[in-house]
Parts: sequence; structure tokens; C-alpha cells
Amino acid sequence: MSKETMLQMALESIGDHSRLRHWRRVSGGDINDAYRVQSDRCTYFMKMQRFPSADFFAAEQMGLELIRKTGAIRVPYVFGSGEADGWGWLVLEWVEGTETAQTAEQLGHDLARLHQCRGPAFGLARDTYIGTLPQRNGWYGRWPDYYRDARLRPQIERAAANGLLPHERRQRLERLLERLDQWLPDDCFPSLLHGDLWSGNWIPGPEGVPYLIDPSVFYGHHEFEIAFTELFGGFPPRFYESYCELIPLPPDYHERKPLYQLFYLLVHLNLFGETYGKAVDRVLERYAGE
Repeated sequence: MSKETMLQMALESIGDHSRLRHWRRVSGGDINDAYRVQSDRCTYFMKMQRFPSADFFAAEQMGLELIRKTGAIRVPYVFGSGEADGWGWLVLEWVEGTETAQTAEQLGHDLARLHQCRGPAFGLARDTYIGTLPQRNGWYGRWPDYYRDARLRPQIERAAANGLLPHERRQRLERLLERLDQWLPDDCFPSLLHGDLWSGNWIPGPEGVPYLIDPSVFYGHHEFEIAFTELFGGFPPRFYESYCELIPLPPDYHERKPLYQLFYLLVHLNLFGETYGKAVDRVLERYAGE
């Protein structure tokens, strides 16, 4: 089946039976093929993937819709997702714009508003993905329990299965899991988080308004999200200043920040290999080095 036929099939699955006028490949990350697709009715952003996991795009659709319903921050409108002949797809609103002097400030403000949206507990009712990796969820009454058992432990088990945990690294990880309660708060509330917020997972829309993309949502401690934005850089000072005007970060946030960044370092270790091993080890040396 030709790519044009697949694109037409995806459009028909969302109820657009008009003529496919033009399509071109665009940048969409390492996981999916991505296209700007124009029909007689509308212009779309479409992701496609060969042999995706059964609920891969459905999980992303759920996350985008959950964020959109809060009204706190923009996300592209989701027209639908589907699968046929070994291809999966997600059809979104085409969003295009240029950053303005106010974009970073608005992104920080709107993200704080998202984090003010509380959930019933920590976690989520369904499993999701981070990148291509399945991500366990469920509901937890305590944040330290969720972070240990639904975030860190599955990545540790995957790394062990992939041969990425030398003896000392594995021992230190186990010590850290045992002591996690002494560093993480037990009195924080479950905020709705994007879950994978680095500089490539937001875009400017019309008039520079920020849009979040590619979420891996769950309800967790808001500091977890902020810690990841600091891991690889890309967020200007005004973003943090604006965020803290609504949700100030306590002085001891910096004591927890590397612990929260550890999760993403383990994800990158599992996705990209030992390149991230030394960064993992530096965190472990700080918290479980003896």
C-alpha cells in the first residue's frame, strides 16, 4: 500500500473524505514518521508508525485530551488515532507559529496552572509510554511509593535485563530504593504532569502561544517535572521565574532534583545504552555511595 493511500485511509478514519491535496514529510522525532497533510477540508499533522504497540497512539491521544480538558495550557487538537495493515497513526491539528518575547513566560505560567490540577491519587488509571518504553501506572496513595515502584523500579529491571547494571551500580540502586522515603515528601499533592517535558516537547503556535506535545501523563509531584526541564537545558530563566510566581520551589528542591532526574537518566540508559551510565553513577554516588 502506498504512503498516499495510507494517509488517505487515516483521514477517512477521522471522517474526512475530502480530496487529499498535498502532503510532505516533516520533522517528528526518532520514533514516528511525521507528515503535514492537507485535504480540501483541513491541514493536519499526522504521525505514523510501522507495527506500533497496540495502544501506543491511543495512550498519546488520551494524554493530550487529558491536558486539553484542564484548559490550563494548549495542546494540538486530536482528531483521532487508528491502525490498519500494520500501520498506526495519530491525526492532530497542524500548529505553526514563532516564539515571541512573551512565549517563555507564558509557558512557565501555563505549566504551573497545569500542575495546579489535582488528581485523585498518584499515578494514572492506565499504562502509558515514555518514548517507546512501556510505562507502568496504577493508583498510589503515597508519592514515594509511586516513584519507587512505578517509575524507578521498572527502569532498573529493564536495565538489568539489558545488561546495563554492573554489580556496584545495581547495589547502589537497591540502597537508594530502600532509602527513598528519607528524601521525598509524603505530603505533596498529585499534580497533572506532562511527564516528558524537555525542550523538544513543546512548540510555539500562533502569536507565540506555547503548545505541549508528546506527553506521557500521570499525576505526580510537580518538582519531578521541573527537574527534568533542567536536565538537558533549553528553558530560559523567565520560564522558571514565571512558573515560581504561581508555584514557588522550596529551598530543598535542589536536594531532590538529582533524584528526580535519575528516572530520566535510567530511561536514556535503556534507550541509548552506556552513554548515560556515568550520569546515572554520579547521582548514585551522591545518594548511595557508601
